[in-house]
Amino acid sequence: MTEIVVRYEDKIIERVITEKKRISIGRNSDNDIVLDNRGVSRQHAVIEVNAQNAVIIDNESLNGTFVNNRRVEEEVLRDDDVVTIGKYSLTFRPNASDPSVSELDGTMVLRTKKQRERLETDRRDRDVLTRAGTAAVLMAEGETDAEEIRLGGATVTFGTANFVNVRVRGWFVPDIQAKITPQDAQYVLTNVGHRQKTRVNGVPVDEVVLKNSDLVQIGRSVFRFICGGA
Repeated sequence: MTEIVVRYEDKIIERVITEKKRISIGRNSDNDIVLDNRGVSRQHAVIEVNAQNAVIIDNESLNGTFVNNRRVEEEVLRDDDVVTIGKYSLTFRPNASDPSVSELDGTMVLRTKKQRERLETDRRDRDVLTRAGTAAVLMAEGETDAEEIRLGGATVTFGTANFVNVRVRGWFVPDIQAKITPQDAQYVLTNVGHRQKTRVNGVPVDEVVLKNSDLVQIGRSVFRFICGGA
């Protein structure tokens, strides 16, 4: 029985115990091991298990699969090998010995509360993008009249004037404070007003490529950026 201990930033978030002969790993929720991070491809890698050994195979992922800090395309796994994918590390153990799961049929995943919440957020985000029919959306978190801003192929402007796309709140916010522009399948937030009044995850920015789940604050208005991607 195979055991895989998943860590995120050195904290254990789940323990996977399985008898499956093929274990898929990726960002999509239909994988056996779901790694919710932009550095992880939808179908990132797979572990093939047989009577002799276990082999991890990279699915031509964008950011690569690493075994013991060495990038691999295909590698035989040994006991306590560490697979690194994005910000996650997966410790491989071919012989799970927990007696409580000795009669297990299929796969057991013991997830932390944080991981369950992350998976639920990921599910809701996919529903939002499907409903919106766009590649990216800004969801209002507070201090704005707009609940959902769909981002497509045109620049979206933010400020206090009547002519901007999204009106925001806050003292001393100019007519146009910021804009989001699509560039090469990404979305770039650019500050064009007071620097301290355009922030991403609490940090003032001049220009930044937005990442999934970034918190964008313009004036007092706060939005969460949701996007799909490979």
